[in-house]
Amino acid sequence: MLNRHARALSTEAFTPLARFLLARGVTPDAVTVTGTVGVVLGALVLYPLGELFWGTVVITLFVFSDVLDGVMARLAGRAGAWGAFLDSTLDRVQDAAVFLGLMLWFFGPGDLPLAGVGAASSLVLGMLVSYARAKAESLGFEANTGIAERAERLIVTLVFAGLTGLGLTPWALTVVLFLLAAASLVTVGQRVAAVRRQSRSGAAQWGHERGHPGQP
Repeated sequence: MLNRHARALSTEAFTPLARFLLARGVTPDAVTVTGTVGVVLGALVLYPLGELFWGTVVITLFVFSDVLDGVMARLAGRAGAWGAFLDSTLDRVQDAAVFLGLMLWFFGPGDLPLAGVGAASSLVLGMLVSYARAKAESLGFEANTGIAERAERLIVTLVFAGLTGLGLTPWALTVVLFLLAAASLVTVGQRVAAVRRQSRSGAAQWGHERGHPGQP
């Protein structure tokens, strides 16, 4: 999600708070769930009311739980498959809430259906990006590639949603949402291509081992 330098800085910044919470019996899972609830409330309550700026502020504050829970898990020695599964699953819930909140506003009182279509497209294709990687990894392939990772998509969406709440024309956010949808579509294609290359390579090796080096 984040590059190594940014991750190191965020870990250093959140370590004191992580230690404070752990000392008081707060678990990493509790932080993960609380962060998701906060994001969902900010997105599905404030965005549909047209409070795009304050909704973005609330969402951004709770999104940092995605970093905090990881720091807590490492400090407590609880980093493992369960935490990774919970974190990844609830990340999808957060993403869905953000784009659904924008859809409710633009298809409703915001009266800009085209922006709603952009939000819906970003939601569907963003989920497909995540699914492509998860499915590939479940089959033993690597698919951690593409131009539109989750962090970048979320950051860009929140920045322009917040600016729209401060007076930026909603058309700017509309354009951004369609660009994000396009970038997600490209990323899906990149991941499909990556898995296809690995699959063909594996098939060639399997054919050679079976005594059929020319088999495609």
